[in-house]
Amino acid sequence: MKIKDILAQERPSVSFEVFPPRKDAPFEPVKDAVAQLAQERPSFMSVTYGASGNAQANTAAIASFVQACGVPALAHLTCLTATRESIESEADALRRAGIENVLCLRGDLPKDASEPPPGNFSHAVDLVRALHGSGFCLGGACYPECHPDCPHMEDDIRHLREKVEAGLDFVTTQMFFDNNIFYRYLAKLRDHGVTVPVIAGIMPVTNGKQIARICRLSGTYLPSRFKAIVDRYGDHPAAMLDAGVAYATEQIIDLFANGINAVHIYTMNKPEVATRIMSNLHNIIGH
Repeated sequence: MKIKDILAQERPSVSFEVFPPRKDAPFEPVKDAVAQLAQERPSFMSVTYGASGNAQANTAAIASFVQACGVPALAHLTCLTATRESIESEADALRRAGIENVLCLRGDLPKDASEPPPGNFSHAVDLVRALHGSGFCLGGACYPECHPDCPHMEDDIRHLREKVEAGLDFVTTQMFFDNNIFYRYLAKLRDHGVTVPVIAGIMPVTNGKQIARICRLSGTYLPSRFKAIVDRYGDHPAAMLDAGVAYATEQIIDLFANGINAVHIYTMNKPEVATRIMSNLHNIIGH
């Protein structure tokens, strides 16, 4: 099923993100996580492309397994180090696997490269243009606190609008920990003519050390009440798990209460976290 059709149903939607095993790592732990997550009946599951694309060969296989578990799959596809031929090849592999949904991303350079090879895709919009009309439902990423590589929010939204005009059917946000940031961002998008569905990305933080890396990579703002939780419980794993699940649940309930019908949970391949959140939402989303 295409995600644009899921979102058009206008009822609460909760989706999960999983990542494939790294190169040469076993599939079974990831497949076990997917199978457990599928039991929570998410609207769809997205499968990432792996760090710097090093697990791209596994994305189609895991996405296919997601669908074998009865859940629509969204396959991430990055383009910065790709050629047009390699993109066409990977799109064909996804079609053969029965995948209907693709998340179009620029991606990052490998650690040993300083700049992309000449002739490759420079931006995600190039990938959107290449796949537009190919039969896939196309999604993209957006950044409520501005893309780390873009100095001005106005420019970032302009780039997003270009991707939407090129063929995106929906967008999913980077994680945020203050819902007011999301609400202000959504209003700006609408003011700038970006009218496609926007899925709110929520990261349950269940490890105190995890948050330092998140902020270093994305520059995400941490509200003082969230900082207090991490300061108080970050060194106590069981307590931090309880607090992280509770904080994420509160964010999601607030989003639903304010008319945001689509939420994407960055599960980090942790079914127990998703299960606890979905249990908290049982009567809210009608499962």
